[in-house]
Amino acid sequence: MATLKTTAPATWNVATDYTAQNNITLWAKFTQFADSQKGKHVQWFFIVLMVHGVFFLPLPAVLMYYYNAPAIVLAVTMVSFFANLIATMGGAGIRTALLFFAASIAIHIFMTLVFVL
Repeated sequence: MATLKTTAPATWNVATDYTAQNNITLWAKFTQFADSQKGKHVQWFFIVLMVHGVFFLPLPAVLMYYYNAPAIVLAVTMVSFFANLIATMGGAGIRTALLFFAASIAIHIFMTLVFVL
């Protein structure tokens, strides 16, 4: 009887080349996830553009109008947007693109928390 075998196992666990499973770091998990997304680089490019365009680019207007945030919020948002755009369009590796995207998310969440709370 023929059985269906998959050739690509799930890659949610970090590689087992570590001596102890307790030494798995967040960086090791990130690099494994980023390496598994190498074939989806164009998809991540569009995700980065959509998230920045929909959520992060309007954020300075909201923070400056309603919460009296300084103009540096706009500068930080624009630098973050263009850094992500150049990194993904310029041929940077998937690790770099995802790292810039994660840093951009963290920066914008921090800015929102600072001025709203």
